Amino acid sequence: MGHVTGRVGIAVALLLAASYLLQMDDSLARPARPVQAATVATTQVDPILTVRAGSGDREYFVSRHAIVPFGSEALGLPILMYHYVRPLPSIRTDYLGYRLSVAPGDFEAQMDLLHAQGYHPVNFNQVRGYFAGTAALPSKPVVITLDDGYRDLYTAAYPVLRAHGFTAVAYIVPNFVGQPAYVTQSQILEMDRDGIEIASHTMSHANLAKMSYGAAMYELGQSKRWLEQLVGHPVLDFAYPSGQFTQQTVVAVQQAGYGTAVTEQISTPHTMADRYRWGRVRVGGGESLQDFAAGLGPAMPFVTISNVEVKPIKYPSPPG
Repeated sequence: MGHVTGRVGIAVALLLAASYLLQMDDSLARPARPVQAATVATTQVDPILTVRAGSGDREYFVSRHAIVPFGSEALGLPILMYHYVRPLPSIRTDYLGYRLSVAPGDFEAQMDLLHAQGYHPVNFNQVRGYFAGTAALPSKPVVITLDDGYRDLYTAAYPVLRAHGFTAVAYIVPNFVGQPAYVTQSQILEMDRDGIEIASHTMSHANLAKMSYGAAMYELGQSKRWLEQLVGHPVLDFAYPSGQFTQQTVVAVQQAGYGTAVTEQISTPHTMADRYRWGRVRVGGGESLQDFAAGLGPAMPFVTISNVEVKPIKYPSPPG
């Protein structure tokens, strides 16, 4: 008995020492802040310690997860705005198309940069969860949005996002779906099932700022219902076509049942109070990688949580 107790005591001491070193490393990385660790999904790593003491054999696993601490009323969250991902048209003959386009190679380089610098793309369901206090955000969160549902959303952007393991938000115009230059219903479903959030961009890309309240409600409501019937779950997020909106438009978006709306105004701080006027960071044609990185703004402070999990060792049953 004394031998077993001694081994367990050594194991506990080693475990505490390992935990202390992890905490020391965490505290050097970022100032400690109170967090709700129970809401953090952790990733299990190899066992750092195995204790064998007769029938009470155990393995100790330590996992670490960097998060934005709860409690902030404002998020410094870059919401990136893309339209086309395609070869750039001529800046002389199609200036607007040029500004709305990002070359496929540039898009891939931008996603590489996000990955290399430790950014974690999230969708608006996760952002709402953070503000509600039900789910933590990963460190250096960013939202990638793509407007209009052009065909290259599926053929050029989606493969790069998938290769990086990134989520994104795709604002779809139902009346455009299936037309030659746009995504199809089956492509929308595939992206939705693979973690791309499908969101609304009105039924016909209408300028809501110039419409009556009733007409705006039709565009908003019909688009939401059409997309929900397609994907089979709520569609809660919206983008104003061409960034045009009025106070009446904002009220209509709320009444139609949306949870957020994004504009084409430039900003990175966001609160729940202004969730129907969230600004974005436009990513335009010919933009250098340095300019892209600068547009992300300063990263929010984060903390690293260390979790210890104890599991019994499962030995194979003896033959026979």
